[in-house]
Amino acid sequence: MTAARQAVGILIFDDVEVLDFAGPFEVFSRTRLVPGADSRRSDDSAPFDTFTVARSPEAITTIGGLKVIPHYAWADAPPIDILVVPGGFGTRALLRDEEVLAWIRRAAADASLVTSVCTGALLLAQIGTLRGRRATTHWAAHDLLVSIDPTIQLQRDVRVVADTIFTSAGVSAGLDMAFAVVERLHGAEVARETARYIEYVPQYQDTV
Repeated sequence: MTAARQAVGILIFDDVEVLDFAGPFEVFSRTRLVPGADSRRSDDSAPFDTFTVARSPEAITTIGGLKVIPHYAWADAPPIDILVVPGGFGTRALLRDEEVLAWIRRAAADASLVTSVCTGALLLAQIGTLRGRRATTHWAAHDLLVSIDPTIQLQRDVRVVADTIFTSAGVSAGLDMAFAVVERLHGAEVARETARYIEYVPQYQDTV
């Protein structure tokens, strides 16, 4: 990892939604500062070092039964510059898991940028990170989000909300959140070229 490369740490856990973490992983890991398909054959112009992190090095089981081996366990993960907290049905149990909440709290405090996908916002709300901020989550969890922290200014019918913390709506909106972060950090041209490479049309123009 070069000195200028930012570490993107994506939390994974049992019953995480696959696209919640795989979408941002694809965007951040495929971003290059030099355009073209050939630039993706190496990490020479990659601005991000992207990895998954979990409580232990053992495989986790996603929604749908996919087995995923994390790059790192919490204990041996490198410092995280950009934290991604995905969602899924597994977030409900984690709302009561003090060990997980403590790790997220520490990682968020040390990171330069904190993001969530889908119901990952519930975990950020639980640790107070979204207090008083504008935020969004999956449409089915809107009421739960504000019940956890009534100070949150819930934004409905938007894909991405950027209020220091980046939150996104459900599942596929994590792609849009990641592109919004790429644009914020490296400009619209890099974001557009990366979207063209993975043949995706971002929908974060309604970012608030």
